[in-house]
Amino acid sequence: MNQPILSIIFLSLSTVAWGNDAKNEWHNTTLSDSTIKKIQDGNLHYKQCVSNELQKPEYRKQDSRLATDKIMVQCEPLLAKLREVYLAEKVPGTIADRHLKQIRVQTTRKALQSMMFAEAARQSDQ
Repeated sequence: MNQPILSIIFLSLSTVAWGNDAKNEWHNTTLSDSTIKKIQDGNLHYKQCVSNELQKPEYRKQDSRLATDKIMVQCEPLLAKLREVYLAEKVPGTIADRHLKQIRVQTTRKALQSMMFAEAARQSDQ
């Protein structure tokens, strides 16, 4: 076969494979100010939970990655409550999960960075 025909076939197949999945899209829905406030408050409570857990001395004795993992597990129920806020506003689960994953990843990175920095500071003092 010649090159243009192959290109057209691959292009048409990729369009079918990557087509929009209607149930995973969120079209022109607006969140009320009270809902946005609930989401912001939930996000703040989650980050405060992580911050409070970071201050506990028992995590200082552990490997920073292991300690960070334990901290994130401790605060996970707060993200579940935040997910309920999204679902109550009829936001598709995939969209809500994507945003919660983004929050979780960013917070985990910052917590791990903080733990590693504190560990390095302790080791340099020894």
